[in-house]
Amino acid sequence: MIHDFLARLFQDELKLKVDLQVIPCEGWRRADAFDATGLTWTNPSPNMRSLTQAFLYPGIGLLETTNLSVGRGTDTPFEVIGAPWLAGQKLAAELNARGIPGVRFVPIEFTPTSSKFANQKCGGINFVITDRSHFEPLRTGFEVAAALRRLFSKDWDAKGYDRLLGNQQTLQTLLDGKTAEEIEVVARQDVGDFLRQRAKFLLYE
Repeated sequence: MIHDFLARLFQDELKLKVDLQVIPCEGWRRADAFDATGLTWTNPSPNMRSLTQAFLYPGIGLLETTNLSVGRGTDTPFEVIGAPWLAGQKLAAELNARGIPGVRFVPIEFTPTSSKFANQKCGGINFVITDRSHFEPLRTGFEVAAALRRLFSKDWDAKGYDRLLGNQQTLQTLLDGKTAEEIEVVARQDVGDFLRQRAKFLLYE
């Protein structure tokens, strides 16, 4: 339901002369996840095959432009990350000790059949969402990035993180070794302005 307000926002902000019509969905609320609709799941992309993966993607997908596998070439893309140089037990222990709301981390090994590190054994972690109401995907992604920077600074190519992150100041905060909390503060600096900008284009409560 993101595209409806974006279409209306872009038309207004960019002064687009188009005949735009957005038809609201009946009986849907903004807080509803897909499984509340009773509709049949259809993969929005070939590598997003479940609602769990959709919840994880905003934070974990940012990592795929670095030298990590995000599970492409496995049965569970975006539910795992790993690399031949990554010690899964070490990373899982570090992240679980942080007490990140709504998620736990399980050390694993996997071998992608395609994409990055195809046919190479990778150490890594599996993300287990334990409470969707408290899980924050972006914060979780920053926690993982900060832990990778602390534990594997010689192996993890953190500079590649900016390709999807698209915020040099946020990347620099990570490179400076700051905590996930500090990284998130920088990343969210303009969020308030955007929320106010989008408010008049929202269709659902």
